[in-house]
Amino acid sequence: MKITDRLFELQDKEYAAFQAKLTPGVPLETFIGVRVPKCHAFAKELYKAEDAETQRALSKFLEKLPHKYFDENMLHGSIISEVKEYDKAIEMVEAFLPYVDNWAVCDTMKPKAFKKNTDLLIKKIKVWVKSNHVYTCRFGIEMLMNFYLDDKFDAEFLKIVAGVKSEEYYVNMMIAWYFATALAKQWDATIGVIESGVLGNWVHNKTIQKARESYRIAEEQKAYLLGLKR
Repeated sequence: MKITDRLFELQDKEYAAFQAKLTPGVPLETFIGVRVPKCHAFAKELYKAEDAETQRALSKFLEKLPHKYFDENMLHGSIISEVKEYDKAIEMVEAFLPYVDNWAVCDTMKPKAFKKNTDLLIKKIKVWVKSNHVYTCRFGIEMLMNFYLDDKFDAEFLKIVAGVKSEEYYVNMMIAWYFATALAKQWDATIGVIESGVLGNWVHNKTIQKARESYRIAEEQKAYLLGLKR
């Protein structure tokens, strides 16, 4: 089995052009054009396969970094998401993160193993968010957003994200996304951060914009946020 050949069997050239427009900086010729649901389904198929041929192909694919195609990276991230063993998931994430060069691949990684291991994961997140690599930092913030804004919430986590200072668009967009989501889920703790003025102007205003676009935030809260815009 050649995994890349299978990706080309799923190719949609019009979708490849569409994906390329959403992912600036990634060369058009690297897009095969596999729709995300089909990519996820293929990842599940590969991960669950028990035959020796598929397992050899999968092992070879995961070890061969960097990949040539955007869709190979999307598949790689999707496979990592299927991993249920925490230590294995961490190992695979840290091997792959240095090669992640766009927001789409970064955001497709949501390892199932992380949800039940948040006490261990937070230690890794504190390292990732300090990284100078754009998408390692973004990934760390996204993990805080995905796993620590509900029953695992601690106001100290807000300080971790507020302490990230970057000139990178895709880091700052994730910070804004994090705080907008935090406002929806943990308003009382989060609004104080927004009021404090600790966020840079762009992140501050983008947070307010995204929060005001959310259906999870009450109209009176949106009105109050508008008054905080710089």
